[in-house]
Formats: sequence, structure tokens, C-alpha cells
Amino acid sequence: MFRCDFDLPALDRELADLRSQTEDPDLWSEPQRAQALMKRVARLEVTSRTWATLARAIDDAEAMLELAAEAAGEEQAALLAELGTEVTGLERQFSSLEVALTLGGEYDDHNAVLDVHAGAGGTEAQDWAEMLLRLYLRWAERRGMRSEILSITSGEEAGIKSASIRIEGENAYGLLRSERGVHRLVRISPFDSAHARHTSFALVEVLPEIEATDPSVEIRPEDIRVDTYKAGGHGGQNVQKNDTAVRITHLASGIVVTCQNERSQAQNREVAMQVLSSRLVARELERRELERLALKGVHIEAGWGNQIRSYVLQPYRMVKDLRTSAETSDTAAVLDGEIDEFITAYLRSQMVLAEGVE
Repeated sequence: MFRCDFDLPALDRELADLRSQTEDPDLWSEPQRAQALMKRVARLEVTSRTWATLARAIDDAEAMLELAAEAAGEEQAALLAELGTEVTGLERQFSSLEVALTLGGEYDDHNAVLDVHAGAGGTEAQDWAEMLLRLYLRWAERRGMRSEILSITSGEEAGIKSASIRIEGENAYGLLRSERGVHRLVRISPFDSAHARHTSFALVEVLPEIEATDPSVEIRPEDIRVDTYKAGGHGGQNVQKNDTAVRITHLASGIVVTCQNERSQAQNREVAMQVLSSRLVARELERRELERLALKGVHIEAGWGNQIRSYVLQPYRMVKDLRTSAETSDTAAVLDGEIDEFITAYLRSQMVLAEGVE
């Protein structure tokens, strides 16, 4: 029937060890370490309860199977029908937990910073970038997550050239890292008087949100250049008449971060430094992953060539993920933020990939 390979005793031993660490009277002398520890304990407690409940349910199902084997006639049929319902429920729970097990990465439980950049193609691509921005804002709303636009650069006629948003919620980065890559749209252009079919591209970047004070990231004052300018709102209107928007350039890496959504220059600088920390961590994570997979002989394309998903609106309707082959013809739902099917398929594929390269 079911076989559960999850090592619940090992998890409980880790949980007991972490709980003992929380009793250290000097724990809160290091607030960041203390908060991380408490957060880890809370997550493990939920995981432990969930798996313990599932293990009991499996035991109950196996006992019911034994009863059905000994019964006959209508009684056996009733027991098997009830068992079928139980098994269906257990399969759903296993599927959900299977995905949850992929969210144990170093930063998976962090909030996310998601950037959308229009590709070549002018107004058409910029409109597609804005459609993607709306998609992720709607996805966050559907999941009860909080989203905030950090910066946005409008297109000349329509759409956006780029935008950066912060998404706050449980496992936001762990889930959204599946969206990193190039997204391709095929449709009849609303901006073409000849009603020709156009192909547009947009790049999505996803970073784990890292505090500017995180000890794993060191940013020295001499490593950055800070510029200020007037914040411009979507559509070109001025948000502030003063130079409240901030642009920070990390000189060694060439990373540029902007923030314009806050009302003061100091607040925008604080947020920009936080995003810069996130970008530096994301760059290091990408370097480690590419190095690990290269050692195992797995080749991964980087940059604009890494197209992950196609959204076709003409001549037929289909959204297909090129990494997992997950697809749906309900393009309207996908563009309205219903992308969990693709996220789940990606996370499962990564679990298989990890098993293959370990």
C-alpha cells in the first residue's frame, strides 16, 4: 500500500536538539541567530505533527485493509469503498508533502524579490512584461501573500520596461524560484494595425529577500555608489518633487538596484540595500548550483537563452512549461495568477534531478 521513507525519528531528534538550544539564557544576545532558530523550530514542529498524523492515518488504512480481507459480501464491499476514499485522501496528502519536502533549501522560507524585464520588441514586449507583473501580483493575492512594488519603469507607449516587487509570505522564495527564466508570449498584437501574430519575451528574476544586516553578506561603503533622482510613477507622473528615489551600484559586481516606492530617500536607500544583499546572495547561490551540476555533468543554459515557458494565445490557446512538459489550455486562468500547477511540477522535477546528481 503506502511506504513512508520519511525519517520522523531523525526529525524529532533534531527538533529536541533545537529546543534545548532555545533554552540557552544567552540566546537573545544574538537576535538574528535567535530569530532564525525559533523560526526553524516552528517549521519543524509543523512538519513533525503533519508526518505523525499521516503515519497514524496509514496505520488505520492498513488495519481497515486487513478487516476487508477477512470480511465478505456487502460488508467487504463497504469496507473497500471506505478504504478507497481514505487512500485517495492519503495520496493527496502525500503529493502535498512531497512538494513541501523540496522547500527545505537554505532560503526557501524567505520572502521573495521578483523582477520582470521586457525583452526586445518595444511596446509589444513591454506590454507582455506588464501582463507578467500582474500575473505574479494576482498569484500572491490568491495565496494570501502581501506584495509591494519596489520600483517600476514604464514603457513609452504602454506596458513596462522593468519592475521589481517584494512578495511576503510562507515559502515565497521557495515557490517562486520556479519562475526564474525567460517567458515567451505568442499572440495577435493589439498594437499592430495589420493584426499580425507577434512573439514577445520577458525575463523573470527571483531573489530570496536578505536583510541588509545579514552577516553572510558584507557590503562596505567603498563598494557602492549611491545616486538619487526624482521618483516617477507608472504612466510617467511624478511621485515626489524631491530626489527621493535611490539607485545603488555595487562596483565590484556591476549590480544596480533602484527603489522609488517609499516616501523618503532614507527609506528607499534601506530597501535598496536590502535588495542588493538579496542579489549578491542570489548570485552566489547560482554560482554554487552551476558548479555542482557541472561537476555531475548536468548542463544548464544561463541568461536569455533559458526559455522556461511558452504562452500561446494564437492560433490556439496553450501554456506549456518547457522544463517539465506541464501544460494547460486555460490561458486566462494562468494569466490571472493560477500557476501552482507549473510550480508544483517544477519542484517535483527538481527533486528527481537532485536524486540523480547526488
